[in-house]
This record gives sequence, structure tokens and C-alpha cells, in this order.
Amino acid sequence: MSTASVSISRDGQRGSWLRAKYVLFLLVGAMLAYVVGHNERFLIDARDPEWLHIQPFKWWLLPHGLTAACALLLGPMQFSDRLRRRFAKLHRVAGRFYVAGVLVGAPLGFYVQYIQEPAGASRSFTAAAVVQTATWILTTLIAFAYILKGNVQQHRVWMTRSFAVALVFLEVRVILGVTGWETRGPAMVESVVWFCNTMSIFLADIVLQFQEPGRTRAVKSRAAEA
Repeated sequence: MSTASVSISRDGQRGSWLRAKYVLFLLVGAMLAYVVGHNERFLIDARDPEWLHIQPFKWWLLPHGLTAACALLLGPMQFSDRLRRRFAKLHRVAGRFYVAGVLVGAPLGFYVQYIQEPAGASRSFTAAAVVQTATWILTTLIAFAYILKGNVQQHRVWMTRSFAVALVFLEVRVILGVTGWETRGPAMVESVVWFCNTMSIFLADIVLQFQEPGRTRAVKSRAAEA
């Protein structure tokens, strides 16, 4: 195979993956915009009745929201190959802020759910919060451990899984809002929460399966070119 054909093949594979990645991040951005407008509008409206609901735990909810939102917003930056190559230090700093956001935001999210039980919240919701908290922390720490060892490939795999768990926050609210199921009572909400928790790692691995052949071909192309 000529050098020119190898280069064209490699560029085509890279372009195909980049297009898929951009579509995925556009979808995440659309979900974020929907959730901010549909579920978090009370943040800019002091008269919203949601403030009465969160009044008993608002000072726990504030650090949870800030740190978890930090992780959610910084997550996509960690998947930018261009950013990692050109601004390696920024990539590392953003990664550490992501890890800190998870380690603070995830346990606080569980605690906020737990302290709502006396007000009538279901124990099943608390159990779901435990699962999401543990999964998010575990996948993040494994990703962090791999990058400390210099294993970039496994770091990328576990960061993908970690961010998939982070997206449960958006997925639950989008599914409930778009379908109108949020008005069908706690049982329906619980079902959606458990479904998204269960599917998060599975969906992340589907993305990884589609991603891996392209990366393998790119490595082989670079070897052939050399």
C-alpha cells in the first residue's frame, strides 16, 4: 500500500470517528440544555415552588450541584485528542478537577437522597443513589489509577465508563420529561432511574466497541506508513 493511500485511509477513519464523537457531544449538549430549561429553571426564579421542596437540604444540595456539574461539564474535555496533545497540562488539571468533582459530588448526592426519606422518599431511591454513587466513584478511581501508571488506553476506557455514569443525571430527566412519565408517580420515576443506572456501563461499552476498531486500524496504518 502506498504512503498516500495509507494516509487517506487513516484520515478517513479518523474523520468518521470524529464525526460520531461530535454527534455524541451535541446530543449531550442538547440533553443538558433541556434539563436546565425543564428541571433547573427554579435556579433563576426565586418564586418557583421547587424552593420549598429543597429548603430542608439546600445547603447539602448546593455543593453537590456545583461539584457534580463541574465534573459533568469537564468530562467532554477529557475526550479531546487535540486538547490532550496541544494542552497536556490543561488536560491533566481538568482531569483532576473532574476526579475531585466526582469524589465530592457523588457522596453528597447520595446523602441528599438519604435525608429525604423522613419526608416520604422511597428507600428504593436511596438504593439507586448508592449504586450510582459507588459506580461513578469506582470507575473514576480506576481511570485515575491507570493514568498514574501511564496506561492511556485503559484510562480512556474507564473514563468513558465514568462519564457514562455521570450522564445518568441527564438521561433520567430527559426521559421522564420528554415522555411525560414524570407525572405518573414515584414508581415510574424509580423504574427510569434504575433502568438508566443499569444501562450506563453497558452503553459505554457499546461506544467503546465501535471506537476500538477505528483506533486499531489507525495504529496499523501508522505502522504501515512507518
